[in-house]
Amino acid sequence: MSACIFCKIIKGDIPAFKLFESDKVLAFLDINPLSRGHALVIPKFHGTKLTEIPDDQLRDILPVVKKLVTATGADNYNVLQNNGRIAHQEVDHIPKPNTEEGMSIGWPQQKTDMDKLKELFAEIKSKM
Repeated sequence: MSACIFCKIIKGDIPAFKLFESDKVLAFLDINPLSRGHALVIPKFHGTKLTEIPDDQLRDILPVVKKLVTATGADNYNVLQNNGRIAHQEVDHIPKPNTEEGMSIGWPQQKTDMDKLKELFAEIKSKM
């Protein structure tokens, strides 16, 4: 495992509200959510970009996303996968040619309230 923040969460070195975990996938609540139920679903295989993750590791991700969406009860949702800094990738765990093209993400993060996050975690986890 690498020293990246996701690898540390996978290893248990950093605490997380783990919603789902298997040998290949981990889903957990974002502690700086953009919206209620904002979660990350990551492969346990460390790779900087999608193209570096083996197919057998990627196959299990979307079914977990589907379970999460169902558990949150969201009728509308985003599923994002960013590759590279210009594409707004902040953690090198999972190419855009330049900054002039493509989607710009400027959604404001919400302040974390750990008590509310714990309640939301229990609610979603019970439905998973």
